[in-house]
Amino acid sequence: MKSLVFHLSVEGSSGAFVEVRSVKLFEITTKPISTDEVIARLNAPTVGAVATFVGVVRGETDGREVCYLEYEAYPEMAEKTLRQIGDEIHARWRTIQEVAIVHRVGRLQVGETAVVIALSAAHRPEVFDALRYAIDRLKEIVPIWRKEVWMDGAERRSEAGE
Repeated sequence: MKSLVFHLSVEGSSGAFVEVRSVKLFEITTKPISTDEVIARLNAPTVGAVATFVGVVRGETDGREVCYLEYEAYPEMAEKTLRQIGDEIHARWRTIQEVAIVHRVGRLQVGETAVVIALSAAHRPEVFDALRYAIDRLKEIVPIWRKEVWMDGAERRSEAGE
């Protein structure tokens, strides 16, 4: 997995400055996503809350049994847009320390993880609003397309934003 590591100083509650390791993880991958690995990359001494959204392939849509989903993306643009979402989150919720968004492409079977979004902060209230924002923005602006194939062989394509 790709990550960008940098350091920044923040003022601690005692008035002293402490160093916080900041890891941003924004990736389009063909490999299975480990939620535990994504969460582990967000861990730091100042983290008191980590919230995750894990999107999995469901077995039924509109009363029809799903065979599999196939995701396609323009990886460079998609990763750039995932980073943009991370930047937007940091601008809106200054207390969010870390953001990770990983989306899988290729053929995914029912029950497999398609996307993991994880956010960390010192306290929990901010992470829930930011998490909802992240998945909504992902669906709105990231160039990822989905083909849903049902057991009867019928299929439906969804455009980015659907």
